[in-house]
Amino acid sequence: MSSKHSRLNPTAKYGEAARSTGLLKLFLGALGLALFLGPASFGQQSRHGAGDNAPPAVDGYPVLPIGSHAPDFSLPGIDGKTHSLKEYDSSKILAIIFNCNHCPVAQMYEKRIKQLVTDYRSRGVGFVVIMGNDDKAEKYSELGYTDVGDSFADMKLRAAYRQFNYPYLYDGGTQAAARKYGPTATPHVFIFDQQRILRYEGRIDSNPREQLATKHEARDALDALLAGKEVAVKTTPAMGCSTKWAFKEDSAQAEVEKNDAKPVSVEMVTPVQLKELVKNRNTDKLLFVNFWATWCAPCMEEFPDIEKMVRMYGDREVEFVTVSINSPDEKKLVLGFLQKQHAFNRNLLLDSNDSAEAVAAFGGSDWKGAAPYTAIIGPNGKILYSTQAGAMNPLEVRRALLKNLSDDRYLGQQAYWNSTF
Repeated sequence: MSSKHSRLNPTAKYGEAARSTGLLKLFLGALGLALFLGPASFGQQSRHGAGDNAPPAVDGYPVLPIGSHAPDFSLPGIDGKTHSLKEYDSSKILAIIFNCNHCPVAQMYEKRIKQLVTDYRSRGVGFVVIMGNDDKAEKYSELGYTDVGDSFADMKLRAAYRQFNYPYLYDGGTQAAARKYGPTATPHVFIFDQQRILRYEGRIDSNPREQLATKHEARDALDALLAGKEVAVKTTPAMGCSTKWAFKEDSAQAEVEKNDAKPVSVEMVTPVQLKELVKNRNTDKLLFVNFWATWCAPCMEEFPDIEKMVRMYGDREVEFVTVSINSPDEKKLVLGFLQKQHAFNRNLLLDSNDSAEAVAAFGGSDWKGAAPYTAIIGPNGKILYSTQAGAMNPLEVRRALLKNLSDDRYLGQQAYWNSTF
């Protein structure tokens, strides 16, 4: 039943026709057929009623059924080439994995995906990893465990950082491939035999923390197909972050607008108070502190990157503080700039006409007074990372934060960010 029809008033539409017994019987018969087909049929129609470009239902597109032929694709890779299904004709088996950058579960599977490629490529298995998320549909609050988002440029950054050994293809712009395969979460693997018939789909193994995984369904499927046997377990739930379909863009924009509407303020801080602040005592949180001024062009240039981090990591165990070293009588100018940046984090203005007192309050650090200056401070005042004089590399700063943030919601993330593979 189309959405257009569902908005009509059945009484108005059929009141006059109900006087005709024949028409009434026809209507009731059609209704009975609809009920017989059941809700699953309506789900399919609501997702594809207007063709493949129709927006999906709330739960996304249907997962490709076992026994289906591999849908074709033509997607750009981070290697600068366009890749299609035909390119892998020579592979005995083909594994297509939908994954992404931002999801913490997906991150914890990157090493295992690389190992799968290493272990099976020489045995005739082809591998393709597709990033199918619409990055514009991702909220900043969903990026609290990542250094980058899911844009094509971000894919290149992550691939270089983790030295991916497989084709990494971008489908986020149109989601043309994702709509055909229907990945529910990242990672989601689809394994096809030599005739490109789907023989397994679902998770890679049974736990994001590799040492806890006791079932390895993807490996089992590959081993069975290579041995000419039937795959025992054909489908499993793909557990991870949900696919970010394009229809979720409105939700992401709503979060931006909500944050932009938050009040912005600036409070005065004395050198003594500042000295106590940077000691970061009696807390388990990290302290991210940035010293800046409205007369400092590099300060204003990097400020949006700081505010992006506020929105990304605001729910993590870190407090963001900016400290302006403008003169106290310039408070109005400082506040005006902060309001334009929608800087709803804690903002301070040094209550002294001698900005060198800010450096003195930060005694023992490598700061000599050049602005901007940014530091990540651990509990009890230990400086874990610092950068100054307009040299901030946002990617480097985000990774420094992630390496030092504790596992505040589940185990494994800090180990991921402090590992190399």
